[in-house]
Amino acid sequence: MSEERIVRYDPKRDRKPESRTDWDRVRAMSDDEVEAAAAADPDNPPLSEAQLADVFRPADLRELRRSLGLSQAQFSRRYGIPMATLQDWEQARRVPDTVSRNYLRVIRRDPEAVAKALAS
Repeated sequence: MSEERIVRYDPKRDRKPESRTDWDRVRAMSDDEVEAAAAADPDNPPLSEAQLADVFRPADLRELRRSLGLSQAQFSRRYGIPMATLQDWEQARRVPDTVSRNYLRVIRRDPEAVAKALAS
């Protein structure tokens, strides 16, 4: 049985690894060729439409908050989301879990109803 060895890259100690990607070839590919190559990659299959719909996008959260005319602090207070958590989500340092993503969807659909429910 062979023993696997973990190799760690330390940018302070190690040289930057050389890219083995032929970027000229990639740039020359048509969109159809790129899609076919992605679909043929068994290690990284493209996401389905359903998976893409469930992906969290920090810009969507910022857009929601701004469309409501709320600062981060106001949004945080109004919807009971800790300020640090909201900042982490908007700056893509953390991704909301499934329950939090669903909560954000509910806010997007009916922000006033959520605010009213939380205020009572």
